[in-house]
Amino acid sequence: MLREIYDYRELLKTNVKKDIRGRYKASVLGVLWSFINPLLQVLVYAIVFPYLMKGAADHYVVYLVTGIIPWTFFQTVVNQSTTCIKSNSGIIKKVYFPRIILPLSAFFSGLINFFISCVIIVFFCLIFGMGISWHLVFVPLIAVTEGLFGLALGTIFGAIDAYIQDTEYIVNFILMMAMYGAPIIYEKSIFPEGSRISAMIELNPMTHIMDGYRDVFMNHQIPNLRAIGIVFLGSFILFLIAVAIFNRLQKGFAEQF
Repeated sequence: MLREIYDYRELLKTNVKKDIRGRYKASVLGVLWSFINPLLQVLVYAIVFPYLMKGAADHYVVYLVTGIIPWTFFQTVVNQSTTCIKSNSGIIKKVYFPRIILPLSAFFSGLINFFISCVIIVFFCLIFGMGISWHLVFVPLIAVTEGLFGLALGTIFGAIDAYIQDTEYIVNFILMMAMYGAPIIYEKSIFPEGSRISAMIELNPMTHIMDGYRDVFMNHQIPNLRAIGIVFLGSFILFLIAVAIFNRLQKGFAEQF
Protein backbone atom coordinates (compact mmCIF):
# COMPACT_ATOMS: atom_id res chain seq x y z
CA MET A 1 0.00 0.00 0.00
CA LEU A 2 2.82 2.41 0.90
CA ARG A 3 4.52 1.69 -2.43
CA GLU A 4 1.27 2.41 -4.29
CA ILE A 5 0.75 5.65 -2.40
CA TYR A 6 4.29 6.67 -3.30
CA ASP A 7 3.74 5.75 -6.97
CA TYR A 8 0.55 7.85 -7.02
CA ARG A 9 1.98 10.70 -4.95
CA GLU A 10 1.27 13.22 -7.73
CA LEU A 11 -2.41 12.28 -7.64
CA LEU A 12 -2.39 12.73 -3.86
CA LYS A 13 -0.76 16.14 -4.27
CA THR A 14 -3.29 17.14 -6.92
CA ASN A 15 -6.22 16.01 -4.76
CA VAL A 16 -4.97 18.01 -1.79
CA LYS A 17 -4.63 21.14 -3.95
CA LYS A 18 -8.09 20.56 -5.40
CA ASP A 19 -9.62 20.20 -1.93
CA ILE A 20 -7.98 23.41 -0.70
CA ARG A 21 -8.78 25.48 -3.78
CA GLY A 22 -12.23 24.02 -4.40
CA ARG A 23 -13.60 24.36 -0.88
CA TYR A 24 -14.69 27.97 -1.35
CA LYS A 25 -14.17 28.32 -5.09
CA ALA A 26 -17.69 29.57 -5.91
CA SER A 27 -17.93 31.94 -2.93
CA VAL A 28 -17.24 35.66 -3.06
CA LEU A 29 -15.04 35.73 0.05
CA GLY A 30 -13.18 32.55 -0.88
CA VAL A 31 -10.57 31.33 1.60
CA LEU A 32 -11.63 34.01 4.08
CA TRP A 33 -14.43 31.65 5.11
CA SER A 34 -11.71 29.56 6.76
CA PHE A 35 -11.42 32.46 9.21
CA ILE A 36 -15.02 33.70 9.23
CA ASN A 37 -16.72 30.38 10.11
CA PRO A 38 -14.81 29.74 13.37
CA LEU A 39 -14.97 33.43 14.29
CA LEU A 40 -18.76 33.42 14.00
CA GLN A 41 -18.93 30.32 16.21
CA VAL A 42 -16.67 31.96 18.76
CA LEU A 43 -18.84 35.08 18.73
CA VAL A 44 -22.02 33.09 19.47
CA TYR A 45 -20.48 31.06 22.29
CA ALA A 46 -18.66 34.07 23.74
CA ILE A 47 -21.97 35.91 24.07
CA VAL A 48 -24.08 33.03 25.40
CA PHE A 49 -21.91 30.74 27.52
CA PRO A 50 -20.43 33.17 30.07
CA TYR A 51 -24.01 33.72 31.26
CA LEU A 52 -24.75 29.99 31.45
CA MET A 53 -21.51 28.98 33.19
CA LYS A 54 -20.56 30.32 36.56
CA GLY A 55 -16.94 31.33 36.77
CA ALA A 56 -16.10 31.16 33.07
CA ALA A 57 -12.39 30.90 32.35
CA ASP A 58 -10.23 34.00 32.31
CA HIS A 59 -9.68 35.05 28.72
CA TYR A 60 -12.72 32.96 27.79
CA VAL A 61 -12.66 34.17 24.17
CA VAL A 62 -9.11 32.82 23.72
CA TYR A 63 -10.20 29.61 25.48
CA LEU A 64 -13.00 29.28 22.91
CA VAL A 65 -10.75 29.99 19.94
CA THR A 66 -8.22 27.35 21.06
CA GLY A 67 -11.07 24.85 21.29
CA ILE A 68 -13.33 25.61 18.34
CA ILE A 69 -10.66 25.97 15.64
CA PRO A 70 -8.97 22.62 16.46
CA TRP A 71 -12.40 20.98 16.75
CA THR A 72 -13.36 22.36 13.31
CA PHE A 73 -10.19 20.76 11.92
CA PHE A 74 -11.07 17.39 13.45
CA GLN A 75 -14.69 17.62 12.29
CA THR A 76 -13.62 18.53 8.75
CA VAL A 77 -11.22 15.58 8.45
CA VAL A 78 -13.85 13.12 9.70
CA ASN A 79 -16.63 14.52 7.51
CA GLN A 80 -14.58 14.73 4.32
CA SER A 81 -13.07 11.27 4.83
CA THR A 82 -16.57 9.88 5.38
CA THR A 83 -17.96 11.30 2.13
CA CYS A 84 -14.83 11.01 -0.03
CA ILE A 85 -15.78 7.70 -1.68
CA LYS A 86 -19.27 8.81 -2.67
CA SER A 87 -18.15 12.26 -3.83
CA ASN A 88 -15.50 10.66 -6.08
CA SER A 89 -17.71 7.84 -7.37
CA GLY A 90 -17.29 8.96 -11.00
CA ILE A 91 -13.52 8.59 -11.08
CA ILE A 92 -13.65 5.41 -8.96
CA LYS A 93 -15.74 3.70 -11.63
CA LYS A 94 -13.44 4.75 -14.49
CA VAL A 95 -9.83 4.78 -13.28
CA TYR A 96 -7.72 2.61 -11.02
CA PHE A 97 -5.75 4.27 -8.23
CA PRO A 98 -5.22 3.43 -4.55
CA ARG A 99 -8.57 4.42 -3.01
CA ILE A 100 -6.89 5.20 0.32
CA ILE A 101 -5.58 8.36 -1.37
CA LEU A 102 -9.06 9.89 -1.01
CA PRO A 103 -9.21 9.96 2.82
CA LEU A 104 -5.49 10.83 2.93
CA SER A 105 -6.24 13.88 0.77
CA ALA A 106 -8.89 14.97 3.29
CA PHE A 107 -6.31 14.61 6.07
CA PHE A 108 -3.59 16.66 4.38
CA SER A 109 -5.90 19.41 3.09
CA GLY A 110 -7.52 19.68 6.52
CA LEU A 111 -4.08 19.88 8.17
CA ILE A 112 -2.91 22.67 5.85
CA ASN A 113 -6.16 24.57 6.35
CA PHE A 114 -5.78 24.20 10.13
CA PHE A 115 -2.25 25.63 10.10
CA ILE A 116 -3.61 28.63 8.18
CA SER A 117 -6.40 28.99 10.76
CA CYS A 118 -3.82 28.99 13.57
CA VAL A 119 -3.16 32.59 12.53
CA ILE A 120 -6.51 33.40 14.19
CA ILE A 121 -5.44 31.77 17.46
CA VAL A 122 -2.14 33.68 17.48
CA PHE A 123 -4.00 36.89 16.68
CA PHE A 124 -6.38 36.43 19.63
CA CYS A 125 -3.52 35.53 21.97
CA LEU A 126 -1.78 38.78 21.04
CA ILE A 127 -4.91 40.94 21.14
CA PHE A 128 -5.90 39.68 24.60
CA GLY A 129 -2.41 40.13 25.98
CA MET A 130 -1.50 36.46 26.38
CA GLY A 131 1.38 36.60 23.94
CA ILE A 132 3.06 33.64 22.26
CA SER A 133 6.09 31.53 23.15
CA TRP A 134 8.47 28.93 21.73
CA HIS A 135 6.03 26.24 22.86
CA LEU A 136 4.25 26.74 19.52
CA VAL A 137 6.74 24.19 18.12
CA PHE A 138 4.50 21.49 19.65
CA VAL A 139 1.47 22.54 17.57
CA PRO A 140 2.37 20.30 14.55
CA LEU A 141 2.76 17.28 16.86
CA ILE A 142 -0.65 17.84 18.44
CA ALA A 143 -2.25 18.62 15.06
CA VAL A 144 -0.90 15.46 13.39
CA THR A 145 -2.11 13.38 16.34
CA GLU A 146 -5.57 14.94 16.15
CA GLY A 147 -5.69 14.61 12.37
CA LEU A 148 -4.61 10.96 12.51
CA PHE A 149 -7.43 10.23 14.96
CA GLY A 150 -9.92 11.94 12.62
CA LEU A 151 -8.46 10.13 9.59
CA ALA A 152 -8.77 6.73 11.28
CA LEU A 153 -12.43 7.32 12.13
CA GLY A 154 -13.20 8.87 8.74
CA THR A 155 -11.56 6.01 6.83
CA ILE A 156 -13.78 3.47 8.58
CA PHE A 157 -16.91 5.59 8.12
CA GLY A 158 -16.01 6.32 4.49
CA ALA A 159 -15.72 2.63 3.61
CA ILE A 160 -19.09 1.94 5.27
CA ASP A 161 -20.71 5.01 3.66
CA ALA A 162 -20.06 3.55 0.21
CA TYR A 163 -22.48 0.74 1.12
CA ILE A 164 -24.78 2.43 3.65
CA GLN A 165 -25.12 6.04 2.60
CA ASP A 166 -26.99 7.03 5.75
CA THR A 167 -23.62 6.78 7.51
CA GLU A 168 -22.66 10.40 6.82
CA TYR A 169 -25.84 11.68 8.52
CA ILE A 170 -25.21 9.49 11.55
CA VAL A 171 -21.60 10.74 11.68
CA ASN A 172 -22.78 14.36 11.60
CA PHE A 173 -25.06 13.69 14.56
CA ILE A 174 -22.32 11.87 16.49
CA LEU A 175 -19.88 14.73 15.90
CA MET A 176 -22.45 17.27 17.05
CA MET A 177 -22.92 15.33 20.28
CA ALA A 178 -19.20 14.56 20.67
CA MET A 179 -18.36 18.26 20.72
CA TYR A 180 -19.90 18.43 24.19
CA GLY A 181 -17.94 15.40 25.36
CA ALA A 182 -14.66 17.34 25.41
CA PRO A 183 -13.75 20.68 27.03
CA ILE A 184 -14.13 22.77 23.90
CA ILE A 185 -16.61 25.39 25.06
CA TYR A 186 -16.51 24.68 28.79
CA GLU A 187 -13.85 24.09 31.43
CA LYS A 188 -13.34 20.68 33.00
CA SER A 189 -13.35 22.37 36.39
CA ILE A 190 -17.11 23.01 36.24
CA PHE A 191 -17.60 19.31 37.06
CA PRO A 192 -16.67 17.96 40.52
CA GLU A 193 -13.30 16.23 40.51
CA GLY A 194 -13.72 12.46 40.72
CA SER A 195 -17.32 12.55 39.48
CA ARG A 196 -18.50 10.11 36.82
CA ILE A 197 -18.90 12.78 34.15
CA SER A 198 -15.43 14.16 34.91
CA ALA A 199 -13.97 10.66 34.50
CA MET A 200 -15.79 10.21 31.18
CA ILE A 201 -14.42 13.50 29.88
CA GLU A 202 -10.88 12.42 30.83
CA LEU A 203 -11.34 9.22 28.81
CA ASN A 204 -12.11 11.22 25.68
CA PRO A 205 -8.96 11.46 23.48
CA MET A 206 -10.04 14.92 22.34
CA THR A 207 -9.81 16.16 25.93
CA HIS A 208 -6.04 15.61 25.91
CA ILE A 209 -5.76 17.16 22.46
CA MET A 210 -7.58 20.30 23.62
CA ASP A 211 -5.49 20.44 26.80
CA GLY A 212 -2.37 20.25 24.62
CA TYR A 213 -3.39 23.20 22.47
CA ARG A 214 -4.21 25.31 25.53
CA ASP A 215 -0.94 24.42 27.21
CA VAL A 216 0.89 25.67 24.13
CA PHE A 217 -1.16 28.75 23.26
CA MET A 218 -2.48 29.91 26.64
CA ASN A 219 -0.30 28.50 29.40
CA HIS A 220 3.03 28.70 27.54
CA GLN A 221 4.15 25.31 28.78
CA ILE A 222 5.11 21.96 27.32
CA PRO A 223 1.96 19.88 26.77
CA ASN A 224 1.47 16.53 28.47
CA LEU A 225 3.58 14.55 25.99
CA ARG A 226 2.70 11.26 27.66
CA ALA A 227 -1.03 11.86 27.10
CA ILE A 228 -0.45 13.07 23.53
CA GLY A 229 1.77 10.04 22.88
CA ILE A 230 -0.92 7.65 24.12
CA VAL A 231 -3.51 9.32 21.88
CA PHE A 232 -1.09 9.14 18.92
CA LEU A 233 -0.38 5.45 19.51
CA GLY A 234 -4.08 4.66 19.89
CA SER A 235 -4.89 6.66 16.74
CA PHE A 236 -2.15 4.89 14.78
CA ILE A 237 -3.44 1.46 15.82
CA LEU A 238 -6.99 2.53 14.95
CA PHE A 239 -5.75 3.75 11.56
CA LEU A 240 -4.16 0.35 10.84
CA ILE A 241 -7.51 -1.27 11.67
CA ALA A 242 -9.25 1.32 9.48
CA VAL A 243 -6.97 0.53 6.54
CA ALA A 244 -7.68 -3.21 6.95
CA ILE A 245 -11.44 -2.55 6.91
CA PHE A 246 -11.08 -0.13 3.99
CA ASN A 247 -9.06 -2.62 1.92
CA ARG A 248 -11.60 -5.33 2.62
CA LEU A 249 -14.53 -3.19 1.49
CA GLN A 250 -12.97 -1.24 -1.38
CA LYS A 251 -13.37 -4.12 -3.84
CA GLY A 252 -17.08 -3.37 -4.11
CA PHE A 253 -16.95 0.44 -4.17
CA ALA A 254 -17.46 0.78 -7.94
CA GLU A 255 -20.54 -1.47 -7.91
CA GLN A 256 -22.30 0.68 -5.30
CA PHE A 257 -22.78 3.72 -7.54
